[in-house]
Amino acid sequence: MLRQAAVICCEDTRHARTLLNRYGIDTPTIAVHEHNEASVIPRLVARLRDGEPIALISDAGTPLVSDPGARLTEAVAAAGLRVVPIPGASALLAALVSAGLAPHPFTMLGFPARKGREREEQLALAARLPHTVVLYESPNRLVDTLRDLAAIAGASRPVAVARELTKHFEEVRRGTLEDVAAYYESTPPRGEIVIVLGGASVVAPSEDGLRSVALALRGDGLPPREIVQRLMDEHGASRNLAYRLAHDT
Repeated sequence: MLRQAAVICCEDTRHARTLLNRYGIDTPTIAVHEHNEASVIPRLVARLRDGEPIALISDAGTPLVSDPGARLTEAVAAAGLRVVPIPGASALLAALVSAGLAPHPFTMLGFPARKGREREEQLALAARLPHTVVLYESPNRLVDTLRDLAAIAGASRPVAVARELTKHFEEVRRGTLEDVAAYYESTPPRGEIVIVLGGASVVAPSEDGLRSVALALRGDGLPPREIVQRLMDEHGASRNLAYRLAHDT
């Protein structure tokens, strides 16, 4: 397909050229990313309408999965043109099937935010879901993310960290959040990282227990709105029950 295409869309033309040179492919390339999609996509769709085959690749793994390409694919589909997937390396699926955790159902959350409220909400969601969750992370933030998850989900929650999947130094390390975080704290990771987090145990929260938590949070000076969110995110309370307990006097 890469030989037959009229042009190859890629994240970084220099990076793509390493692959293409390896196989003696001289097809022209064009960068397609968040900074130029608006101007480039209409021209690509027009070329497809004229019958030119166009390929889309990413720097690693599968396009669109935490990589560029979604807007291009949406535009092509909206134009009534054909989108053909060509299966290849996928860190998401490779991690899921090698983690030793229930592979389905699962939720893919991509890269968590680096800081702030958005990060807290994403990790809280990952911690409370009753099924397997997949996250991507950079090596320099891996330990912090594992530690943050342990603080929310519990240090004993099972996890697998898959590194450099489908490449020469592929590694999958399994254990508890506490153990795996400790390992990578003493052995700094390198390469592409996937975190596969085991699902939360589904245990119906006790209303008396939740009331005690709400009282403690109120004693710490938290406003009702934040108490509601904490009861839901960290303790599995329903919205109605959390609201009632947060506002009880």
